[in-house]
Amino acid sequence: MAQLLVLSSAPGGGAALPALELLSHRTRQIPAEPAQLVNAPSADIVFVDARTDLVGAKSLCKILGTTGLDVPLILIVTEGGLTAVSPDWGVDDVILVTAGPAEVDARVRLAIGRMAKEQVSTRIQTSGITIDESSYSAKVHGRPLDLTYKEFQLLHFFATHPSRVFTREQLLSEVWGYDYFGGTRTVDVHVRRLRAKLGDLEQLIGTVRNVGYRFNVYEDDAPPPRERADA
Repeated sequence: MAQLLVLSSAPGGGAALPALELLSHRTRQIPAEPAQLVNAPSADIVFVDARTDLVGAKSLCKILGTTGLDVPLILIVTEGGLTAVSPDWGVDDVILVTAGPAEVDARVRLAIGRMAKEQVSTRIQTSGITIDESSYSAKVHGRPLDLTYKEFQLLHFFATHPSRVFTREQLLSEVWGYDYFGGTRTVDVHVRRLRAKLGDLEQLIGTVRNVGYRFNVYEDDAPPPRERADA
């Protein structure tokens, strides 16, 4: 059973999506006003009622997008309103007000399922390091790392290619791109800085003498063995 929040300011009140009343999900409907969003209850899915005010609904959807809404956003429209909906609304799905209970329930389940899958796929956990692709952030045993964008990209590349050895030229190509004109010394500098920020886990980025670097993976988050870590 999902927690659903419906934002609607249609005149006359009443359910914005009648089919929801026939389902077992917990549904709460509040006025579609920005001031109401401050204390809005938590929800697994947010519906925005665009049946009577397309302009206002579009504006509200954009406000929700800028606030960092982390749950699916579904638009409720009439058949005539479908022509006004475009990608810049920032919604995850659109549903007609005439949709029946079976269709609404299916869309709710699919939206929640997609969100769960995305959350899993954007997080990498390995050897004591957690990397969140969606927020470009990383942690070591729960401690946030203060990484530059390139340091994050380098750590992410290493973590997604465990145990493989890469030359400096390969890393320069994969992380910095073919259009980068700097030398391979740039890789050494970033590896050294990244190791310093990893602290006790600096040995995760190992040096393969006369070749390059590799990301060492250790089972059960066991402390990595001491090895040469010179860049």
